[in-house]
Amino acid sequence: MSFTVAIVGRPNVGKSTLFNRLVGKKLALVDDTPGVTRDRRPGAAKLIDLRFTIIDTAGLEESSPETLQGRMWAQTRAAIDEADVTLFVVDAKAGLTPADQTLAEMLRKSGKPVVLVANKSEARGSDGGFYDAFTLGLGEPCPISAEHGQGMLDLRDAIVAAIGEERAFPEADEEAVTDVDVREPAGAAEDEEVEQEYDETKPLRIAVIGRPNAGKSTLINRFLGEDRLLTGPEAGITRDSISVEWQWRGRTIRMYDTAGMRKKARVQEKLEKLSVADSLRSIRFAELVIIVFDATIPFEKQDLHLVDLVAREGRAPVLAFNKWDLIEDPQAFLADLREKTERLLPQVRGIRAVPISGQTGYGLDRLMQSVVETDRVWNRRISTAKLNRWLESQQVQHPPPAVSGRRVKLKYMTQVKARPPAFMISCTRPEALPESYLRYLTNGLRNDFQMPGVPIRIHLRASENPFEGKKKKR
Repeated sequence: MSFTVAIVGRPNVGKSTLFNRLVGKKLALVDDTPGVTRDRRPGAAKLIDLRFTIIDTAGLEESSPETLQGRMWAQTRAAIDEADVTLFVVDAKAGLTPADQTLAEMLRKSGKPVVLVANKSEARGSDGGFYDAFTLGLGEPCPISAEHGQGMLDLRDAIVAAIGEERAFPEADEEAVTDVDVREPAGAAEDEEVEQEYDETKPLRIAVIGRPNAGKSTLINRFLGEDRLLTGPEAGITRDSISVEWQWRGRTIRMYDTAGMRKKARVQEKLEKLSVADSLRSIRFAELVIIVFDATIPFEKQDLHLVDLVAREGRAPVLAFNKWDLIEDPQAFLADLREKTERLLPQVRGIRAVPISGQTGYGLDRLMQSVVETDRVWNRRISTAKLNRWLESQQVQHPPPAVSGRRVKLKYMTQVKARPPAFMISCTRPEALPESYLRYLTNGLRNDFQMPGVPIRIHLRASENPFEGKKKKR
């Protein structure tokens, strides 16, 4: 992107609505409740012929630095320092407030270009608030409606005037395409018989999920080495799913911080429902998922539900037992955790679990190594010849049961896709094969082909009968 723009303003003036309008997607959560946005959220914006990076920020609420509002404001200040241009959004319908005056004074002192935006200008009675915006001393306000998309051409002209045409429209040879995902899509090259080598350099998309206050944001901040995400002792601070990018051993990692997910019965408020839905989208978009457990109270029912959710979505899960620095007898506690992991999570037998501390940084390198090893298994492909030899040996050791006096014959097996590994077995009477035998085959695949801790899919297909439908000749 050629330049960076930050959207600032007091709460509930329409910053996130404008952010969604510019990125062309409903990425940021939007609600009538003031103060929905807390972390700063970047996105790739498109405005007419402009391409730039946009940052959504929390609304200005003057408070002491120790409070949640104070930490939110620190995130907004970091976005202003990072940006080349600031969009100062005011509510033309409600008019100016002392918070607007305070923020305008701070933006003037920053010395960076500021575009004054009068949002909600389509409403009746907004003329008074629009003309009041001149008193802020930041030039002529740009009237827009972020909700309805009005005034976007005027906003484009104002941004170009603030940043300059040379910066707004770089030369064509400088516009390198960096956002194209060149990775092989899930399930690609399914017809190849050769077992492909694992690519150690391909970028990874990782979602970090868990119950509220499990330490997800603190963990990501420790990976980044900076206070990029808002943290604190309060439960449920994170609302939006924020993506950050960093390097681990020369490999690009895009990690998604998500809102804590409570039991479904306890999620009543609309805002929390939106946050959970955003977290679920992050899981579907990710390749691997780190489920953060609170080591002081591990294996709550909700923790098990989250692991099962990840397995059903087909993502590669890794467990992280956070707050390990609070455990008094680590060795005995670790042995107990291993026993419970094997007993309570049979659907992902062999799942990798790592004790960590996001506060001190303990175990983070081992966690990333486990993530890479799990991704290697998740991408594994097995040749058809090996699978059919294995299937024959499995039937010799444990033949399929006879149902209604007729035995089910397993004839042929092949891997139809990876990510997650999925296999197809051609057999007679697939509807009669019991689930217990499928679990037997799944466990055999895990043990014999070293595929622990990832979901495995086995699909059955009836073999074609060449004489079906033909009348018997007399």
